Amino acid sequence: QVRPVESGGGLVQPGGSLRLSCVFSGGTFSRYTVAWFRQATGKDREFVAAIRYSGHTYYTDSVKGRFTISRVNAENTVYLQMNSLSPEDTAVYYCAADSGVILSSIRYQTSYDYWGQGTQVTVSS
Repeated sequence: QVRPVESGGGLVQPGGSLRLSCVFSGGTFSRYTVAWFRQATGKDREFVAAIRYSGHTYYTDSVKGRFTISRVNAENTVYLQMNSLSPEDTAVYYCAADSGVILSSIRYQTSYDYWGQGTQVTVSS
């Protein structure tokens, strides 16, 4: 059973930074595509970033240049470094993974079978 567990959320002021972590247990982590999604109150869950087993990365336009997704296979961990945060980034952030994600579907929630519980990120002064 693959279990992603997120951590690193919290309260940060506008312009600040946070680093989210997603640690996996079970499965063959190095084969997974891992993505971060987020859901703000009253809004649909949306794609934020993804990293394939090859290391290639993908971002939604609103976070390009501010967020960086990375992975350390030896640690079974994916990170999301978030810089220049704004109140619009406030949301619950979820980590998701699967081994059979095709490139054209990398931004869709339905492509991922394994999900974490989420971690709250609040950007406020």
